[in-house]
Amino acid sequence: MESKKNTKKIVISLIGLVIIALVMILLYNQFKPKSVEGSKKITAEVILNDGTSKSYDILTDEEYLRGALEQIGLIFGTESDNGLYVTTVDGRTADNTNQEWWCFTLNGRTINTSVDTTPIKDGDHFEITLTVGW
Repeated sequence: MESKKNTKKIVISLIGLVIIALVMILLYNQFKPKSVEGSKKITAEVILNDGTSKSYDILTDEEYLRGALEQIGLIFGTESDNGLYVTTVDGRTADNTNQEWWCFTLNGRTINTSVDTTPIKDGDHFEITLTVGW
């Protein structure tokens, strides 16, 4: 009798967990950043640690940042589980021995997604800054 009650509790708990997981997936899909199809113009500004910068206006049909930046050969890197790890921007490779890395921002705000999953829309201004220090 006691084992039937325990089994019933376990089954109910598992069903509850599945329902919670499904609700979380649905909420994520509803509120995740959306990409925009069709032609758009974005700006990518490359900022080096000496303060110099260079801007690129990009006309693209790409939906995500990686495609737009690769379209003009601006970025290179290595593939990882999280997508492209950008090591080189505009011919300048970040030096790991000096703790250099490329920081991507959108209109001055940090991007919390990879270049593979960062959606773009017309008029976006991305800053790619060579940063020193972990």
